Amino acid sequence: MLATICSAALVGIDAVPVSVEVNTGETGEPKLILVGLPDAAVKESDDRVFSALSNSGFRMPRTRTTINLAPGGLRKEGALYDLPIALGILVADGKLEAPRLDDFLIAGELSLSGATRPVRGGLALAVLARASGRSSLLLPPVTAEEAALVDGVRVFAVKSLDEAARFLSGELQLAPVSRREPHSARQPAEAHLDFSEIKGQHAVRRAVEVAVAGGHNLLMIGPPGSGKSMIAKRVPTIMPQPTLDEYLEILRIHSAAGATLNGETRFLERPARAPHHTISDVGLLGGGAIPGPGEISLAHHGVLFLDELPEFKRSALEVLRQPLEDGHVTISRSAGKITLPCHFMLVAAMNPCPCGYLGDARHECRCSPSQIQRYRARISGPLLDRIDLHIEAPALSLTELRSDKGGESSAAIRERVELARACQRLRFTGTAAAANARMNQALLHRHCRLNPHLGDLLQQAMEQLSLSARAYDRILKVARTIADLAGADDIGSPHLLEAIQYRSLDRNVFY
Repeated sequence: MLATICSAALVGIDAVPVSVEVNTGETGEPKLILVGLPDAAVKESDDRVFSALSNSGFRMPRTRTTINLAPGGLRKEGALYDLPIALGILVADGKLEAPRLDDFLIAGELSLSGATRPVRGGLALAVLARASGRSSLLLPPVTAEEAALVDGVRVFAVKSLDEAARFLSGELQLAPVSRREPHSARQPAEAHLDFSEIKGQHAVRRAVEVAVAGGHNLLMIGPPGSGKSMIAKRVPTIMPQPTLDEYLEILRIHSAAGATLNGETRFLERPARAPHHTISDVGLLGGGAIPGPGEISLAHHGVLFLDELPEFKRSALEVLRQPLEDGHVTISRSAGKITLPCHFMLVAAMNPCPCGYLGDARHECRCSPSQIQRYRARISGPLLDRIDLHIEAPALSLTELRSDKGGESSAAIRERVELARACQRLRFTGTAAAANARMNQALLHRHCRLNPHLGDLLQQAMEQLSLSARAYDRILKVARTIADLAGADDIGSPHLLEAIQYRSLDRNVFY
């Protein structure tokens, strides 16, 4: 007897349909044959399914049984096929009558006891079910909570194989998982992080505010102990909360990467990723035998913090060029090609030299000119062009360190940032841009016009600093953000001059 269960495979952050076909009663030696380009985890499912069926009160078929995961040309990975395979065996062997089976998309891992375990990609599975006309999903509880965020489908959570079988047969009634809205409060783990704890560094604080207000990339340069990492960790506290659509995009990527969240810990927060400088190109960009999201995609709509920037491998840094420019990354592997979103704000920090004390009045720099030059040459000019703001973070004086006076709180800064972002949302209504940093050339010409005097001023600065055409566009975008923070309709001289000084380190420090 033949049974077909609808399931899915994850390709990047999207789900594609997979049919689990189970045929029992075949002549030949009693055994289970699994085909359809499965990986090692899928091949091991027959052992898990055998134990799960036995411990749930069922028996494996005593005939030759063939399981096909179609389409055969798509590589299958993971343990999400355990539950559909087990249910398919029960239906094909006549032990389960499930008249509503065609309405369901089913996925889930099984333990040896028959209990279900979460799988990756709950949101992607729900989106696929809705697009393919399936009215319902049958998933493990944690995965079901994620899938329930998608409108238009009913999601049922089953804790075990036995519960799934009884539900599909009509013996057990289950209510669909209710949709839980994400919490708007700050995560408790980050509640103690606040900009009021940062002493001094007024110029850096201002640069961070400008960067967040327009979604610009930021590079901080300063000696050890100047507060670069402290400031970077507090950048998410002044970012506006994501919209629900942005949050669902964030959760979809993290779910595809296996970072599932339950309803008790789900907050409307932007992601903040801080990979170690030993990370590989694939870890940063994404990839693998079956391509999946890397750190830049996990930072989508959030912050990617790269501390000790020159210590990262040159190849890893260079792969950031296209994602920083386009907001997406395309990965090609033998298993296929995927495109992943990666609109993130890059925050980077570095020392001015290998020892870190170049220009510090209290410490003597021990680096030779050739060592300094090699250290700075690890960061290419094209990558620097894509970083909108460069700011020096000088060492703090003893007076500043001993002072009990703190700066503005994150809440006060975030209020100004949200006002600036509101102006940008109104300005870019009907376009793909969500912030000034994402303006294309047409929007740049429309919203960043300069009068002749300011045009001459910018031209003079470009010639003196030997800046590139890309840096020219970045200056205009930053100037537009500074004007938004000031509540100005047009870019004025103070706004342009401040934007230019954020590029002053572009050439004279690195070359």
